[in-house]
Amino acid sequence: MTEFRPSRFQILPLVIKNLLIINGLFFLAQNTIGKQGIINMDDLFALHTWQSPLFRPWQFVTHLFMHGGFDHIFSNMFALWMFGSVLENLWGPKRFLTFYISCGLGAAFCHMIVLYIESQHLIQAFNSLDAFTQDAYRSRFMEKLNEATLGASGAVFGCLAAFGYLFPNTRIYLYFFVPVKAKWFVIFYAAFELYMAVANSAGDNVAHVAHLGGALVGIILVYFWNKRNRRTFY
Repeated sequence: MTEFRPSRFQILPLVIKNLLIINGLFFLAQNTIGKQGIINMDDLFALHTWQSPLFRPWQFVTHLFMHGGFDHIFSNMFALWMFGSVLENLWGPKRFLTFYISCGLGAAFCHMIVLYIESQHLIQAFNSLDAFTQDAYRSRFMEKLNEATLGASGAVFGCLAAFGYLFPNTRIYLYFFVPVKAKWFVIFYAAFELYMAVANSAGDNVAHVAHLGGALVGIILVYFWNKRNRRTFY
């Protein structure tokens, strides 16, 4: 039985290395020029709903390099290295980069559908108010409409799903000690994300649908690539 135990950063493929660097540079910019007010990084590069005046097409890609804090970027980048490096070594840099970006775009599109539905309800509720009440709640309405989504989690979930599909019986050591087969880890994690997406608990600001969307795109791409037995799908 194949085992996969994360140890040290001994293997750092080309695309993974550059993704780590780019994410690190974005995070540095967020915490320097972003916090100094020179440029609003979230408004410009994070993903916004189509109805928001802050939406820009490039945000479908740039939000993948934005993160909300050190814990956020560390967990995403560690998972990206842990699963993505295996995939890149298996496929090569071009195929892996195509896969990664595709998963990220798929995750963003799924999340945008959810944001669109939620925003439509918000807009309809706001428009139903009288002019005086609208003026009183306008700032809160715009703040809600302009909420930003950021992080590479959707693309990373695509890597996790692909890893579980290709190496179902490989052991992943949770917290470096608890062995779990990759297929069960992916299934239970996806089930948890689905539950959380349906529950839609108040105060939960995690984009669960984006995670599921990235995983779905990852599974679809790997499935058809294996089915056709092609060396590349880019």
